[in-house]
Amino acid sequence: MLSDRFVTQNGIMLMGGAALIMMLLTAGSVRFLVVLYSINVFITFVLSQLGMVRHWWSVRSTFLRWKKKMAVNAVGLLLTSFILISVTVLKFHEGGWITLLVTGTLIVVAILINRHYRYTGRLLRRLDSLMHVVSRSTTAPAPGLATYDAHGKTAILLVNGFNGLGCHTLLNVVSLFGTTFKNFVFVQVGVIDAGNFKGTAEIEHLQQSARSEVERYMNYVKQQGYYAESISAIGTDVVDEVEKVIPQIRERFPHAVFFGGQIVFPNESFLMRLLHNYTVFSLQRKLYTQGVPFVIMPVRI
Repeated sequence: MLSDRFVTQNGIMLMGGAALIMMLLTAGSVRFLVVLYSINVFITFVLSQLGMVRHWWSVRSTFLRWKKKMAVNAVGLLLTSFILISVTVLKFHEGGWITLLVTGTLIVVAILINRHYRYTGRLLRRLDSLMHVVSRSTTAPAPGLATYDAHGKTAILLVNGFNGLGCHTLLNVVSLFGTTFKNFVFVQVGVIDAGNFKGTAEIEHLQQSARSEVERYMNYVKQQGYYAESISAIGTDVVDEVEKVIPQIRERFPHAVFFGGQIVFPNESFLMRLLHNYTVFSLQRKLYTQGVPFVIMPVRI
């Protein structure tokens, strides 16, 4: 998962801090700040027009008027490129070189962050080997395999899709606690963000996806002879949505223990903690204040 905190909290603090540093370093110089703004704004114009040219070229086989559309954006690309080059050359010794240095540094940082997430993706794919084992038993189970035990101990597992992390967390719980738990409940929250908030159809698709993935865990556990239920919800914040379902879970399963899996990266550093999501720790702190036991299962990759 990419970091929600890096976008909503740390990202805002980073931008605000960078703006403050720029103001202090330039002593509020309007001449320099205008140059900085001019160069960067035309960089965004050039990238936008280039992106549109690429878009029209990619849909040329399905969009009849692609040539006309691409011609308009191509003209925009040429004009904005000419202005960008002109401003950079004319204002190079009046702060333009500093602007290029600052912007170039930001680009390098973004590339390094992207490379780190790609590396993380390769590490996470190592966990997916267990998915093939679990997938064989995620079809609908035969009825009557297990019944609800109101007085039995219950494991509440928080999952984020049917993936290697969730499968490792489940199997680790079974391996460590054996037959201690008679009931299993799987909770998944589909997060609504800018990537999928494109209308009611996308929201419904998110709901169906969350429901189908959490049911795969439920079916697997039922095949193993345990009672299992699944709960799915959608919202803008995982912690808030989980808090909403906790009362009904605890009412139905009074002897419940919550579990969440957390990836343990090799050579973890401060930057890695900054760039990744640690939702389970936020949930643990929330439930701790309510007196609800929450166990974090480390999954090493």
